[in-house]
Amino acid sequence: MEMDKPMKDKNYNLVSVLYHALQGSETCSTYLQDAAMSSDKELADFFTEVHTRYRQIADRAKELLSPRLK
Repeated sequence: MEMDKPMKDKNYNLVSVLYHALQGSETCSTYLQDAAMSSDKELADFFTEVHTRYRQIADRAKELLSPRLK
């Protein structure tokens, strides 16, 4: 086994996807507020859509992770 390569771990991968989806969701919330404050409805709608998708991904990752940690 090579020591310079990280071990692949399915739970770590799920946690990583969950983390990044939640980070993306939080970032989009900030961008959404910025767009709303500048009255740019098109951008606000876009960031709302992206935020929703990130939350869906995070929720799915949590669903998949939960039984694997028991």
